[in-house]
Amino acid sequence: MKLLVAALESELVAFPPALPGFDRLVTGPGKLQAAYALTRALDANAYDEILVVGTAGAIDPMLDGDVYEIDAAIQHDVTDIDGRVGQHVSLPPRVELGREGITIATGDHFVDGAEAVAVIRPLGAGLVDMETYAYAWVAAQFGVPIRVIKAVSDRAQDDAITDWRSTVTACSAQLREFVRAEYGV
Repeated sequence: MKLLVAALESELVAFPPALPGFDRLVTGPGKLQAAYALTRALDANAYDEILVVGTAGAIDPMLDGDVYEIDAAIQHDVTDIDGRVGQHVSLPPRVELGREGITIATGDHFVDGAEAVAVIRPLGAGLVDMETYAYAWVAAQFGVPIRVIKAVSDRAQDDAITDWRSTVTACSAQLREFVRAEYGV
């Protein structure tokens, strides 16, 4: 059995309520809720794979409004004791997912300004979200393979939340098509 994970119900609106071969988990937004919900799910059941689907802001100008596989996750909203952005005091700076793709920077706030993008982009990410680092770290603790697929919903600046609200349904449809093509369900 696989586990289909999203932060928000709106990211799954194009998916049927039941997908053969998958349990479904909606965690809520942000790293803390993501870590808590996924930990509870993995503690209660054994899964062959975690498949995370959701939206992300594109901070790399070369990325268009497409669907991307994630290769690694970093955190953009932490600093270590020396003040280095992206470095946590005790967690790894980067969690690898073992796939080819785009690196995503995770943080507990919705990125919607050029100043924030200017701080995050040098960390090496092309996309931003609020959960992937937590999902990837928890999956690694349980030894469960994880695959993260993100649809670009906005450019992470200039009032991006408005863009996200208007595109989340279309992103869900893109993600649904990806899952159908890759998993045959």
